[in-house]
Amino acid sequence: MFGCQCFQWSRIADSLPPDMETFSLPAPIPTCPQGEGFASGVINIGELEVLQISRFEFVWCSNLSRDKKKGVTFYKPVGIPSGFFSLGHYCQPNNQPLQGYVLVAREVECSNLQATQIFNSDKFPALRKPLDYTLLWSPDDGSQENNDSCGYFWLPQPPEGYKTMGFVVTDKPVKPELDEVRCARADLTDSCETHHLMFKTSSKLSKLPFRVWSLRPCHRGMLGKGIPTGTFFCSSYWNHREEPNIVCLKNLNPSLHAMPNLDQIHALIKHYGPTVFFHPNESYLPSSVEWFFKNGALLHQKSEPNGQAIDTEGSNLPNGGKNDGKYWIDLPNGDKKTSLKSGNLESAKLYVHVKPALGGTFTDIAMWVFCPFNGPATLKVGLMNIALNKIGQHVGDWEHFTLRISNFTGELWSMYFSQHGGGVWVNACDLEFIEGNKSIVYSSRSGHASFPHPGSYLQGSSKLGVGIRNDAARSNLYVDSSIQYEIVGAEYLGDGVVAEPCWLQYMREWGPTIVYDSRSELDKMISFLPAMFRYSVQNMFNKFPLELSGEEGPTGPKEKKNWEGDERW
Repeated sequence: MFGCQCFQWSRIADSLPPDMETFSLPAPIPTCPQGEGFASGVINIGELEVLQISRFEFVWCSNLSRDKKKGVTFYKPVGIPSGFFSLGHYCQPNNQPLQGYVLVAREVECSNLQATQIFNSDKFPALRKPLDYTLLWSPDDGSQENNDSCGYFWLPQPPEGYKTMGFVVTDKPVKPELDEVRCARADLTDSCETHHLMFKTSSKLSKLPFRVWSLRPCHRGMLGKGIPTGTFFCSSYWNHREEPNIVCLKNLNPSLHAMPNLDQIHALIKHYGPTVFFHPNESYLPSSVEWFFKNGALLHQKSEPNGQAIDTEGSNLPNGGKNDGKYWIDLPNGDKKTSLKSGNLESAKLYVHVKPALGGTFTDIAMWVFCPFNGPATLKVGLMNIALNKIGQHVGDWEHFTLRISNFTGELWSMYFSQHGGGVWVNACDLEFIEGNKSIVYSSRSGHASFPHPGSYLQGSSKLGVGIRNDAARSNLYVDSSIQYEIVGAEYLGDGVVAEPCWLQYMREWGPTIVYDSRSELDKMISFLPAMFRYSVQNMFNKFPLELSGEEGPTGPKEKKNWEGDERW
């Protein structure tokens, strides 16, 4: 049971929302070729239809400091069409333009259910009003002074067999109307988890903090059915070992009718395809896979002394199976090796995998770039930069970034930038655009990690100023993914719609495994460092990834967990 405690906020005159600007893409959303349900506004998920609402009415804003950008603002959705119902309120940090949504839902009549759906007339209604509200947090003295400076957070109490989808926020100590939101039948919901901590505070009059998180479905990836409703989770004493008492929706419509067809995919790529800029001093540029094979890449087999030439399509590569260490790709010797390492920008293209995301309410367009060689790293120690001889280098480098597009509207919502085994989602409002709605991806020098803005990014300890440098900058070396691309996967479209290239089924490593004594090189460098840095640098080296102690070629895109699963975020 939640307890009632008091926020100590500023006066209401200071609690008004900051001059919150709303975000819109630089150019209008494209009009896609005709299809089924993509960008039609409403998505059928079984017994429910859902609609994305991005118009809001201000309810209340936290303001615990003079800097209004550090708070969060709570909104209620407005402009809800007749027959649809709110599932909860919306929260967003104040340090970014207003770009968000909540879902509203309505029940699908039995006669309108698709043939692929099963309707059980014995079931209770898909949506019902809450029975009551529980006050999560409120003023404790009831004075008008506090009432005017506090927000009130209400948890809807669902009927038996139903689940709560979101909280309701008011600026007065009066319970919301029961008609304010709806709860969903339990079998139409899926579990969710807290993700980003948007706000926290400790009140002087309470021993318990108050915290607000964003939510995401537990079951994600192209097979996941969980649908985020856009609401938030808040609590005074919840911990991560507990399951939140807020859930998300579940897509029980197997048709995925809101996903784009092949013509629509091409239209989206041509409209949103980013330009990938490589560093002006990049020595290891990308190429097409076909160019890599044609110009001398060799397939090696365990216990065989010589490598075998690979045909342009990769048809003689071993297909399927798993990465068992029996095969790998390597560079030839001599001048061809040097040439292959350099890549070939003219042939380079982005290899595109299209898949459902967030229960089929979004489309992920993952764009993979191939570089024949990943160069050695550069170590930063304070003001010193040390170019390493071998550490960090390997044959074959697969990197990617992902566009996430709303299936409700066709709008680019966010982008994922892959960065050395991890990565980050960046909202559309924080992207850099080069032309219309085409954003920019900056590929870091030698390592080819993706970043949304130019700069020098440190893989290590920014506090100590010790780590591996990732330098990203604009140059005349670039690939326009809206033109130079090839769709290699879109499983949801069905067999035969997209022809997968032969090399995509190669599940082994795209480079050899070479173990070398990197410790001796590192220890030698450490001995020349000022004494004040040596201990910190040694500790940092112990935490660096395995790739810094030798060379190991990566597996291809289809062997990565995010081919079917969600990105790492």
